[in-house]
Amino acid sequence: MAAVRKAPVWATFRRFLPYVWPAADVDLKLRIVLAMVLMLAAKASVLVVPFFMKWATDALVRPQGPAVALAVGLLGGYAAVRFGSSVFQYSRDAVYVRVGQRALRRLALSVFRHVHALSLRFHLERRTGGLSKIIERGTKSIDEMLYFIMFNIAPTILEMGAVCVIFGAAFGWKVVAITLACVAAYILFTGVVTEWRAKLRRDMVETDTRANARAVDSLLNYETVKYFNNEEHEFRQYDQALKRYENAATKSDGSLALLNIGQGLLTALCLFGCMALVAVDIGAKRATIGDLVLVNTMLMQLFRPLDILGWVYREIKQGLIDMEQLFTLLDQPMEIQDKPGAPDLAVSGGALRFEDVHFAYEPRREILHGVSFTVPAGHTLAVVGPSGAGKSTLARILYRFYDISAGRVCIDGQDIRDVRQDSLRRAIGIVPQDTVLFNDTIRYNIAYGRPEASQAEIEAAATRAQIHNFIAGLPDGYDTVVGERGLKLSGGEKQRVAIARTLLKNPPILILDEATSALDTRTEREIQAALDAAAADRTTLIIAHRLSTVVGADEIIVLEDGRVAERGAHAALLAAGGRYAAMWAAQQQEAEAALAGMPLEITAS
Repeated sequence: MAAVRKAPVWATFRRFLPYVWPAADVDLKLRIVLAMVLMLAAKASVLVVPFFMKWATDALVRPQGPAVALAVGLLGGYAAVRFGSSVFQYSRDAVYVRVGQRALRRLALSVFRHVHALSLRFHLERRTGGLSKIIERGTKSIDEMLYFIMFNIAPTILEMGAVCVIFGAAFGWKVVAITLACVAAYILFTGVVTEWRAKLRRDMVETDTRANARAVDSLLNYETVKYFNNEEHEFRQYDQALKRYENAATKSDGSLALLNIGQGLLTALCLFGCMALVAVDIGAKRATIGDLVLVNTMLMQLFRPLDILGWVYREIKQGLIDMEQLFTLLDQPMEIQDKPGAPDLAVSGGALRFEDVHFAYEPRREILHGVSFTVPAGHTLAVVGPSGAGKSTLARILYRFYDISAGRVCIDGQDIRDVRQDSLRRAIGIVPQDTVLFNDTIRYNIAYGRPEASQAEIEAAATRAQIHNFIAGLPDGYDTVVGERGLKLSGGEKQRVAIARTLLKNPPILILDEATSALDTRTEREIQAALDAAAADRTTLIIAHRLSTVVGADEIIVLEDGRVAERGAHAALLAAGGRYAAMWAAQQQEAEAALAGMPLEITAS
């Protein structure tokens, strides 16, 4: 994945605003407006509270009977206004919560959809753990940032303006000047230190992502770790990643302590300066004890959101870092795209044709050199050859995971680059060499071929794949959970589930990509019957290493170094005595040696 670039702050804000104020969602807009009204009401209530304290204090300075009763009444008003402020605030949160959750949902869905639209090349290069962390942090940050901006920063600015007006009218410009100077210094100090902390935070996030990716990668390769007895190696690798994160997190949290101390100092200076001036006015009979209480209460109320404002500013800066990574992911270009106005693929029979196809994963190394072949509708073509010859590349090209460099690939005369990818992939089914299942039930994994299928259709597909009886004999039947990547099932059982899934999809074109190469000979023979049933009446492309699985194909081509070396039916190729015949003889010798329990002497060819 491309490196994260530091985007301008306002550019990042503009990216997520459409998720909050969607043009077509009137309900969401009304909720935002109502939440803002409630926010203003809550803030107005907060500004009134100090006056009740002032009036009650002034009344108690003269403790006559009516004055005490008045003070008690004012204190009751103080409590009522505070309660009203809480009601407005919590009502605002209740109204707004759907706004944030809807925005998070929209963004998460956009990212999920975009990641699925990215090319196979991207997914082969990505790290699953790191990618999941980027999506998790980025989508979470948008909800937090919106809440902070709308209900912390904006109200604090309004309250600051109101406090300055009140102080100016009641106590003169000096109190206002001290308040503004301290707030300005507070904001400037917070901004400067937070900018410094942003790099520390970015380093911490990156090391956290790498540590998580290291752990997930190791767990996904659990069997490989065990095969090579490399647990200690994995522990050391993970510990090194955690150590880097520990160092980065320590620096980040240490800098936070410095920030909080500085903010506390500025807050204390503001309180002292303003209250000292009012104390002087009290001594000169220009103010009352109630005014001192008013200033203290109002500043304490102002400092509470100001203290939060510092934390909010830090959270927004950190959220911007997280969202930079998310939007970088969203900006990943889609390598394979439909042409504007591309029609759906119209399948009449499913005839395949590769015409002088050239392809390279990298420009410097071409994989296919002018490959051409035709598979008439309903026929079977087998592709065999040594590893690295380009056999599986044919399947990836047919699915249009990659676009070819030159030539054409057609289905019923239609170039697959001229039709919609969605319709192309609906017409193709595949039984891959390495079947990876979802960590869900057998029913879910079979139904994945056609999610709307009924239970009867699922069971019919399982029966044709020769796995229904096995499933029925399990304690939980079709509700049996197969485990991570289907590891609770054997290789043959997973292959049968894959065949059932493809049969349920019922595509006109079928690809069998080394579907039995990972199985033993006995299991291969059992699976082969199910594969033959799946291929019946379909246009089938078989990619195989074991030649015993392709003897019934209508045509066989031998692919070598990305070129068609030989082609023909099984008997004709044997009679020709070429490359295919040599491969057949070698595999027959290997099979006979295995049956006899004798070691096979390997000689250089």
